[in-house]
Amino acid sequence: MTLNYLTYLLAAFVASFAFGVMYNVPTRTLFASSISGALGWLVYYIIAFQFGFVVFIGAGAASFLVAFFSQWFARYYRMPVIVFAVPAIIPLVPGGSAYNMMRAFIEGHTELALMYGTETFLVSGAIALGLSINSGLFQIFSNRTFGKRDKRYLP
Repeated sequence: MTLNYLTYLLAAFVASFAFGVMYNVPTRTLFASSISGALGWLVYYIIAFQFGFVVFIGAGAASFLVAFFSQWFARYYRMPVIVFAVPAIIPLVPGGSAYNMMRAFIEGHTELALMYGTETFLVSGAIALGLSINSGLFQIFSNRTFGKRDKRYLP
């Protein structure tokens, strides 16, 4: 079981690292964004497949964690959040479900295609929801805005 976790962790790390290189992420931030992606995928795998929760919950929790680490690394490295978030979120993207949906449509299995399509859209929505909730919470509880409760904070 531990070997499975390490294999998935390494695969997600390599995928995040490769997409970071492809997107020309600064070299000093590649390791941090890859760590975020690997930990996010591990959380997704544990919640969705080991604990048996719905894939939506696993993807939402994993994207929330990825966004949290991205916010933290962005403050630490003094760089934009997107530098860390984009490569780290790549392992969570439901490419396999989208491929299976298109293949089922082509083969004429409409019910199976609709099932895969629903899963694809739910996981994509969970990723967007996790990123959005984390961004909102970070704006609310940001150190800059804590003392200025009477003024509105706009990013």
